[in-house]
Amino acid sequence: MTLEPLARAARLRPGSRVAVVAPSGPVPPERLARGVDFLRQWGLDPVVAPHVLDTHPELDYLAGTDADRARDLQDAWCDPSVEAVICARGGYGAHRMVDLLDWPALRAAGPKVFVGYSDITVLHEAFALRAGFSTVHGPMIAAQVFLEDEATRQSLRSTLFEPESVQCLGLETATALVPGTARGVTFGGCVSLLAADAGTPGARTSGRGGLLVVEDIGEEPYRLDAILTRLARIGALDGISGVVCGSWDGCGPYEQVRAVLADRLGGLGVPVVEELGFGHCPSALTLPLGVPAVLDAPADGGRCTLTTQVPALV
Repeated sequence: MTLEPLARAARLRPGSRVAVVAPSGPVPPERLARGVDFLRQWGLDPVVAPHVLDTHPELDYLAGTDADRARDLQDAWCDPSVEAVICARGGYGAHRMVDLLDWPALRAAGPKVFVGYSDITVLHEAFALRAGFSTVHGPMIAAQVFLEDEATRQSLRSTLFEPESVQCLGLETATALVPGTARGVTFGGCVSLLAADAGTPGARTSGRGGLLVVEDIGEEPYRLDAILTRLARIGALDGISGVVCGSWDGCGPYEQVRAVLADRLGGLGVPVVEELGFGHCPSALTLPLGVPAVLDAPADGGRCTLTTQVPALV
C-alpha cells in the first residue's frame, strides 16, 4: 500500500489558543517563559498544560509521570477551544506515554496543529498511523534553537500563519547525494526514534511511496550505520521514493556521516538530498509531515529543494 496524504489542520490566526505540553524531558522554567512570550508576541493565546514543569519523582530525565504527560496531551487535544498543541522540548519519554493516549478520542477530536521534533518523532508517527493526521516537524518552544535563532522562529511562524509562503524548502547547504526527482508523502523525523519505534504496537510497517525525512543528534557513524541497517533489514526502506536528510549534530566528522549515508542509502535507487536544513541545527526549517511533496536533486549541482504540493495547513 502506498502512503496517502493525511488530514491537515487549519492554519492559526491571531487569537488562536495554543496548548504547550511536555511529553518527554523536563523543561527549564526560564526557557518555557521565554518561549511562551514569543507565542504571545505572535498574537497567539498560549496555555501551559498543568504538568509541563513537573519532574518525575524518581527518573529526573522525565517531565513528570507517564500518566500525567499523557493526560496533558490528551486533554489539550480534546479541548475544542485549543487549535494547536506545541511541545515544550524533546529529550526522552514519548515512547513511555504514547500507548496511554486514547487514540480513538484523539481521532474523533479531529486534526489540530502539532509541533515538535527529536523525541517527538514517536508522536508524529502515532498521529499519522493511529489518527491519520498530518503534523509539523518544527522547533519546541523551550529549545535553544527556537529561543536564539530568528530564522528558526520565522520558519515556524510562517508555517503556522501563512503556509503558502514556505512550500519550497531547502537551505543553500542542500546538495544531491544521489541526484534525481521524486514524489511522495513526507514522513519520518529523528532516525534513531524511527528505528526504536519499529516493531512496537501500531508502528509503521511500510514507507512505500513516501519521502523519508531523517536527521539525528549524538549518534556516532557506526550507530547511524546500525540504525539505517535495522530499518533496511525490517523492510522500512522498501519502496520509498526518496530520502531527505537534515542535520547530524554531534554525530562525528561529517565526512564519516556522509560516507554512512551514501553506503546505506545510495543503493536504494532513489534520490537522496543531504543537509536540507532541518533538525538539530543552529538554524532549522519547519517541515510538514504527511503531505505530498516533490524532492528535486539536480545532477548539475544546482539547488536542491523539497516542495510541498499543498500548504502544511489548510
